[in-house]
Amino acid sequence: MSSEDGLIAIASRHSVKETLDRLEASLRNKGIAVFARIDHATGAASVGMTLRPTALLTFGNPKAGTPLMQANQTTGLDLPLKVLAWQDAAGKIWLTYTDVAWLARRHRLGADTEGAVAALTQGLATLAASAAD
Repeated sequence: MSSEDGLIAIASRHSVKETLDRLEASLRNKGIAVFARIDHATGAASVGMTLRPTALLTFGNPKAGTPLMQANQTTGLDLPLKVLAWQDAAGKIWLTYTDVAWLARRHRLGADTEGAVAALTQGLATLAASAAD
């Protein structure tokens, strides 16, 4: 479910690391490029600060993303796609990402991108659910 701010969050049964490991493996199995994995908690520790486990995975497929950028190049601000795995104060692990339909509204993408948006929305939801389960 998407909230007003366009974020979708699902609970994960795994640690932050394992959740992203599972997501990364699924992406690679589907031939989707993984561009970066950023461990924000490690970054915080490098400057003497603490942060609960928090890591970001960026990934994408030009065949899927390019039609959105062709419709409006500002979509490139939100592509490649990103998923954040993080631990809340109660110790629960979450997988959070931006709703692709929300991105389409944000960048005023037209009806000609509805198929691409729907495919990305479903694909991302499936990948996230599989990683979190």
